[in-house]
Amino acid sequence: MRSHKCGELNEAHLDQEVDLCGWAHRRRDHGGVIFIDLRDREGLVQVVFDPDQPEAFHTAESVRSEYVLRVHGKVRRRPAGTENANMPTGAIEVFGTALEILNKAETPPFPVESEIEVNEETRLRFRYIDLRRPLMQQRMKMRRDIIRFLRNFLDHHGFYEIETPFLTKATPEGARDYLVPSRTHENAFFALPQSPQLYKQLLMISGMDRYYQVVRCFRDEDLRADRQPEFTQLDIETSFMNEEQITYLMEDMIRDLFGEVLDVALPQPFIRMTYAEAMRRYGSDKPDLRIPLELVDVADLMAGVEFKVFAGPAADPQGRVAALKLPKGCDLSRKELDDLAQFVAIYGAKGLAYIKVNDRSQGMDGLQSPILKFLPEDVVRAILDRTEAETGDLVFFGADKARVVNEAMGALRIKLGQDRGLVQPGWQPLWVTDFPMFEWDEKQQRWSALHHPFTAPKCSQEELVANPGQALSRAYDMVLNGTEIGGGSVRIFRTDMQSAVFDLLGIGEEEAQQKFGFLLTALKYGAPPHGGLAFGLDRLVMLMSGANSIREVMAFPKTQSAWCPLIDAPAQVTDAQLRELGIRLRKPNPETAEKA
Repeated sequence: MRSHKCGELNEAHLDQEVDLCGWAHRRRDHGGVIFIDLRDREGLVQVVFDPDQPEAFHTAESVRSEYVLRVHGKVRRRPAGTENANMPTGAIEVFGTALEILNKAETPPFPVESEIEVNEETRLRFRYIDLRRPLMQQRMKMRRDIIRFLRNFLDHHGFYEIETPFLTKATPEGARDYLVPSRTHENAFFALPQSPQLYKQLLMISGMDRYYQVVRCFRDEDLRADRQPEFTQLDIETSFMNEEQITYLMEDMIRDLFGEVLDVALPQPFIRMTYAEAMRRYGSDKPDLRIPLELVDVADLMAGVEFKVFAGPAADPQGRVAALKLPKGCDLSRKELDDLAQFVAIYGAKGLAYIKVNDRSQGMDGLQSPILKFLPEDVVRAILDRTEAETGDLVFFGADKARVVNEAMGALRIKLGQDRGLVQPGWQPLWVTDFPMFEWDEKQQRWSALHHPFTAPKCSQEELVANPGQALSRAYDMVLNGTEIGGGSVRIFRTDMQSAVFDLLGIGEEEAQQKFGFLLTALKYGAPPHGGLAFGLDRLVMLMSGANSIREVMAFPKTQSAWCPLIDAPAQVTDAQLRELGIRLRKPNPETAEKA
């Protein structure tokens, strides 16, 4: 039906006759001459109709927005002064000699050619219209380009692309599984995979050596602003490679990707930072290094003061007292400071102390703060020296359990960086390494795996069992501009070590056999040392395309409540379907139903 695509035409096609198909993006009637911007996936081209071609002109008069058209015409140069440098086809136009309306269209619920803000639910309900917008087409193309490059890189480096099952078994991944009832196995359920973790380890035991997969994963998580119940990741596993070899190969892949797709040169090598250093300096295990603000420990300076707000956490082994200097922050008003105090309260902070350095040369008289009366002058002076505070700066303080301080002050650092225009341009990738093996779950009074229970420790089995709280893992995360885009680890490949980790996690021998017996058995048959990682493709595309949400780079995302307005899913099923599966629904709790 067509000889060329709209966005592909240029001066090399001058004087050629072409057949084009696409949508009427915009129609303009200039008193005797009709211009139609014809759009397809590759872009726009201007088509001109004049009365000298009466049949085509008459048809063009009836064209409306989003009509599907077929055009025959001749490529010609645009008249001098009418060129459009903002369009790849802006130097030429097509003189239309024949026009066929392939299909009419009702007025769209929102204009495709406009950048007007449209309610997201409306956009998702009419996603097929939303995806016609040039911006969304560009993002889908970039997604295609990114995945194609990653596949080619891994193919070139000896990886096999292997599919793993979607119908699998529930695993302890930290979120709820989506369960799928089995009709042929009464009272039994499959689970949709949260990741292919165990299958890819089995592939290494199978001798596949290097595996990858662009795979859909599913997590029934509690509602969060930018999470999806189904998402795509690039899953990777290798044999006979240590963490340094894996991370450098993956770093090369991401560096080459940015060079190819964005023409951006990422640093070589990436910064490497331990988890402990990241938490100490930035309060986060995914620090945004573009923001030149850092947390500074001042607990040793506060240990002897009478002010219990600071002295208590300073003396607590699980506590932390940290300062954050905001350069030129003295101009913050009282209302702005109160708003920041409310902001950190979201993360559990009980308040936000501060000192304004109005004039450092005047000593205590040049400072302004409600807490100064509680602090000795020598302590204040030492704090200002350590934070390198100068005249005009403002110093914030966080004092509480280390977890609360890190979350609150880390979030404050990001907010101040963004609000004050301190975020530096460019890309700042890094690896965060040496994560703790476990974290203590206060509610359940037991250890839980910081990553997952198949991550190898950096210590011996004896040292792990003797002191699990001090054990570090062979895990690593790739972070880009404050977003974790990939994470992985070297895996446990010996049965005794895996059993020891299960035991520390409170997974007894019987439960371990029930849930992971197949893995424990497989490890007995010559499992090689292996490791890998997974990249969140949606996050990666979001960052590279400049989108604000992963929903903007997914063709058919769900809303924040895990609902699809397009097809109105999830939906109820018939009683007959439920009977066939042996399922009976409970009546909803009235209180729960009312809240919903």
